[in-house]
Amino acid sequence: MNKKDLGLLILILVVGAVVAIINPRFLLPINISNTSNLVGLFGLSAIGQAFVIITGGIELSVGSVIALVGVLFVDLIANQNVPWPIAALLMLVLGIAIGLVHGLLITRLRMQPFVVTLCGLLIYRGVARFYTRDATAGFAFGQNFPDLEFLTAGRTLGVPHSFIAMAIVAIAMWVVLHRSVFGRYLYAVGKNEEAARFSGIRTGQVVVAAYVICGVLTAVSAIFFAMYTRSISPASHGNFYELYAIAAAVLGGFSLRGGEGSIIGVILGTILLQELQNLVNLLGIPSSLNFAVMGGVILIGVLVDQQWGSFRERRRTIEAARANAPKQQPAE
Repeated sequence: MNKKDLGLLILILVVGAVVAIINPRFLLPINISNTSNLVGLFGLSAIGQAFVIITGGIELSVGSVIALVGVLFVDLIANQNVPWPIAALLMLVLGIAIGLVHGLLITRLRMQPFVVTLCGLLIYRGVARFYTRDATAGFAFGQNFPDLEFLTAGRTLGVPHSFIAMAIVAIAMWVVLHRSVFGRYLYAVGKNEEAARFSGIRTGQVVVAAYVICGVLTAVSAIFFAMYTRSISPASHGNFYELYAIAAAVLGGFSLRGGEGSIIGVILGTILLQELQNLVNLLGIPSSLNFAVMGGVILIGVLVDQQWGSFRERRRTIEAARANAPKQQPAE
């Protein structure tokens, strides 16, 4: 755990203690369990977003993908009688395809990630609404899938399975990002893509792989969200979820310039974000201010990141100047 992660953990504990003093309901097991469930749901997509951000890119279509995958998954298992394991596999393939298309448009056609994913945000939301004719997708009365519901919405010893799934994914992605050659390539591409290319790294493949990972994890998150809500309005489901993912990553130390961040940080960022949302609810602050809170969090996170980056750049410049300065000869 680096200094940024440690500082974020301390901030989480301080905020939690303040909230608990103001409203003791914060420490109730049911509230902690529900908050953990939301951390798991949003954490899955935040990890995927982090892989894109570390390359210097961004994925704005997360919320629309969650809506599209959600309505397709529910329709397949509820109306088309497709076995849920096959439906889930098809949704993962869809996530791979979306990530692959985004990555290829960015690397092969040299389009800006912002433009590509913004268009995706509009396209996938429109497809989801067209597919359901703007109707709500859900399950019929009495329709249930015990195994699927247990895996996605169940709890073991009070711990939501969404949180457990996020923890498993986080461990796997920690190994990928921090203990593999591919992880080092991701950091190199984010720091300086041109230099990485000259050093022999196939930067295009690395960027495409990052978007594919994001697409897969977003699809997994979409399945969990679908089983959590059990009712999906294609016009509103997943709205602004990409901002939750971006905010969690930025809070966790992932620089929007690329080349920085840790998996532990993005998990802590997700926890802090949901803790702040919980604070808004417990203090009776109007829910309409949720987005204002999130916007403020992103702004503060980016501001801190910029100031920290400038400080480190100045320190490196000073150290380099000292190292290159001619040494004075002792007087005879």
